[in-house]
Amino acid sequence: MVKRRTIFLYPFSLVYWFITAVRNFLYDFSVLRSHEFSFPVICVGNLAVGGTGKTPHTEYLASLLSRHFSVAVLSRGYKRKSKGFRYVSAESNPAESGDEPYQIAAKFPGITVAVDGNRVRGVRKLLQEKPEIQVILLDDGFQHRRITPGFSILLSEFERPFFKDHLLPFGNLREASHNMKRADIILITKCPSDISPIQRRIMVREINKPAYQNLFFTTFSYKPPRKVFETSDPEEDILSDDNIAQRGMVLVTGIANPEPLKIYLEHKFSDSVILSFGDHHTFIESDIERIKDAFLSLKTPKKYIITTEKDAVRLKDFANIAAPVRSFTWYIPVEIEFLNDDRDEFDNLIVSYVRKNKRNN
Repeated sequence: MVKRRTIFLYPFSLVYWFITAVRNFLYDFSVLRSHEFSFPVICVGNLAVGGTGKTPHTEYLASLLSRHFSVAVLSRGYKRKSKGFRYVSAESNPAESGDEPYQIAAKFPGITVAVDGNRVRGVRKLLQEKPEIQVILLDDGFQHRRITPGFSILLSEFERPFFKDHLLPFGNLREASHNMKRADIILITKCPSDISPIQRRIMVREINKPAYQNLFFTTFSYKPPRKVFETSDPEEDILSDDNIAQRGMVLVTGIANPEPLKIYLEHKFSDSVILSFGDHHTFIESDIERIKDAFLSLKTPKKYIITTEKDAVRLKDFANIAAPVRSFTWYIPVEIEFLNDDRDEFDNLIVSYVRKNKRNN
């Protein structure tokens, strides 16, 4: 979410800085209690509000670790309608569990996914009820100081790195940038795939990280589109280069920063309508009508509705969507790739941490 800044908000950012600084001071000097577990807990988070790619990176970690260990993902379940602790599965309701936990549970049926606004309670409940679990991924937990994770991964977007941002509400930061020191690894996400060595060196210098931190660069890799609603028809290549003039799209997004996806798709269609909703937007019937009207307004012989994987989770709730819209609604899966051939080094750091710290079941 990129803000249009106004200087009148800056005084409020100073107040916000004072509140967060006092809170972090109290945790740093153990005035407020932070719980630490003798068990591998990996935190994935950011300093900014949304848009850094936490879900694809959490999925990457879940995929990596599930090859070696029994994994659990614990999230607060942002914007869910339920309260307290609950497990999430492919049979869950995204509105009750949160769209991101539901997406992870549906993609990784072999791991445990749970939600709880009280992360300490959530970790304890997982350890008590699932003794086979060997590592917990704490999704979006960098500001959750009531837990001291054994390993922290901090994400920062390439186009709006934390060291060039400001605190809320003037900027997008949830706490001051110097708190990056709590991270073991910093990931610069959504990088151009052709980032130059000079760009990397400039960013490393500007971050000015301490020696104990590792820094990696990742980029998004968009995969072939898939239909949102189940169908027996074979998947077609709707993004092939040979029929661009024949096709149009309605791009529907409810994520913090849809720009990378827009850039990826803009040259693949001759006609397009962009419908951007807020992050984690809860679709309602009027939104579906708006999408349908935009779809019917396209003038190309072939027309499609394209959305993100996270938005597809919420759109599936509308079982009554009419056939013209339902049959031509697709989502773009996204995965991450490490630049500079650093994937093996990153993987080894994560796996080694868990192996050294896993509990004796």
